Amino acid sequence: MTPRTPAAQFACRRCVLALERRTHLVGVLNVTPDSFSDGGAFLDPGAAAEHALQMAAEGADCIDIGGESTRPGAPPISAEEEWARIGPILTRLGGRCPVPLSVDTTKAAVAARALEAGVAIVNDISALRFDPALAAVVAEAGAGLILMHMQGTPRTMQERPSYGDVVVDVRAFLAERLAAATAAGIPFEAILLDPGVGFGKTVEHNLTLLRHLPELGTLGRPLLVGPSRKSFIGAVLGTPVTDRLEGTAAAVALAIAGGAAAVRVHDVKAMARVARMCDAILGRGVPHVGAAERVRVG
Repeated sequence: MTPRTPAAQFACRRCVLALERRTHLVGVLNVTPDSFSDGGAFLDPGAAAEHALQMAAEGADCIDIGGESTRPGAPPISAEEEWARIGPILTRLGGRCPVPLSVDTTKAAVAARALEAGVAIVNDISALRFDPALAAVVAEAGAGLILMHMQGTPRTMQERPSYGDVVVDVRAFLAERLAAATAAGIPFEAILLDPGVGFGKTVEHNLTLLRHLPELGTLGRPLLVGPSRKSFIGAVLGTPVTDRLEGTAAAVALAIAGGAAAVRVHDVKAMARVARMCDAILGRGVPHVGAAERVRVG
């Protein structure tokens, strides 16, 4: 059982998420035709907005909206196409969602428009490497930032993942990107770190990272872990993407025990229960609270 980083508050624009109190859940909303798990399910903006509100009601502390698939082998799309998918959902959610919104993008142009529409967090799978202008956009808006490790790009990441020592290499990468982000003017307390489970890793790499999360949690910022429905679970259990709930629950529980302050999940209702039970066992949970009470305005 691993304690969380003491300085576990996450500042994202006008909100502060108190991650040291209990595990926070980030609900996944993919508005793409080709994401690995739910591609095409929420292409209709109205359906997507309602799903976001449902996840908030079920216990999500943040909704992460992505308009570009990051599944293995996925080709890149233009900023215009990405925004055409995201923009209508943000319009429908404006003022209705009781928890902060995050945009899952690597593009400064998309992030800037999302931030103008009220988004509080930028989730960048490239950790500020793909678009040099993104850091300034985040810093100027005072937004929260999630820095994730990925080897290669979504199109190439699963071709031949290779590490000297996956834990040492991922930790060094996150340390370097954390330094780069703060040097660009993004406050230390506005950053979360994500080891990138499933992004340029073999099954054994993913399992090793989950076993060694405490070693990744020594950089002074909280960890966000996203194992939900991923292929390493299918490889271990021999199940398709539609039948990975128990495997996801196990990975989420072990991530929390390893010190993860937040988990990124598709099945919010079930994983909120998993997280609440884990927090109770670990003695660091708080009583369940409603969506309107989960965010402190700073």
